[in-house]
Amino acid sequence: MYRIDLLRHGETELSHTLRGSTDDALTDSGWQQMRHTVDQFLKNNSPNPWDIVFSSPLQRCALFADEIAKQLQLELIQDTNLQEMHFGDWEAVSTQEIYEKQPEVLAQFWETPTRFSPPNAETMQQFQQRILNAMRQIQGSMQQSHLSHAMVVTHGGVIKLLKCLALQQPLDNILKMSAELGQLNHFILHDDLSLEYVEQSG
Repeated sequence: MYRIDLLRHGETELSHTLRGSTDDALTDSGWQQMRHTVDQFLKNNSPNPWDIVFSSPLQRCALFADEIAKQLQLELIQDTNLQEMHFGDWEAVSTQEIYEKQPEVLAQFWETPTRFSPPNAETMQQFQQRILNAMRQIQGSMQQSHLSHAMVVTHGGVIKLLKCLALQQPLDNILKMSAELGQLNHFILHDDLSLEYVEQSG
């Protein structure tokens, strides 16, 4: 049994769009959101409970993950499987613009994302498999090094997918799940890769 605390990145320069795998930067506010959340968590969980840090390689996650790993003197492992879903032709496009140009396709994606994907995008099934591979890697790394508590810096879609799985909700409910910018979500990861959702904080 492993505790994994998933931190969603803060506000970014393209926060008004479906940035997906687009590598946009955090704003000053985004940095502050993440630092505040982690500072509050560490204040309430002293001494630092984390044993290791995992991160998406996209800079909105990786730069902060590097900062906190150095601050806490922890190993940092980047994993491309922890990246956000790739939105294909909708990458870095605002939902308003998509709504104006392709309202029916957008509505289908919102309602049943397991059946309808944006043009040239990753499917929900591909995304789920990739995130499960990431969880398998995290579990394997922690098991090998006898670690029990990890921080994972990642994206909203990743957290929402894991919440669906932990709460045993259909994947079509993924867009109804919450994952606030700069917030921590706490899970327990079991040996069989099943998940329990504990809470959101910060």
